[in-house]
Amino acid sequence: MKINFMTEGVGMPDLDFDKVRKWIVKVADNYGFSVAKLNYCFCDDEYILETNRKFLQHDYFTDIITFDYTNHDRISGDMVISLDTVASNALSVGESYEHELLRVIIHGVLHLCGINDKGPGEREIMEAAENQALTSF
Repeated sequence: MKINFMTEGVGMPDLDFDKVRKWIVKVADNYGFSVAKLNYCFCDDEYILETNRKFLQHDYFTDIITFDYTNHDRISGDMVISLDTVASNALSVGESYEHELLRVIIHGVLHLCGINDKGPGEREIMEAAENQALTSF
């Protein structure tokens, strides 16, 4: 199990990363998965926009992009998280920056565990899974 955190053009967020790693493993386990390798890259809006354009042909800002390399029941992936968008989303929903960042971190894990959020009714399922995971942090 390997969970890495890195930055691109921003400072490292002030989180207890050992606690975050244990939490990620626990949440994945709750869905019947183990963690193989996860890479988190914290960045700014410009970097995530460039990533979105280059790899997904999407021309918009987002809080997270998840690249899924999961093999059977071992999740693996690269997650790119815009700290700029996390901060603006936190303000718009009235949550703390740390709470919103944790929500986005686990959002990527939940995608790797097979939870989607684009189809009818899926957003509500994802939000419930995020909220459940956040209660165990």
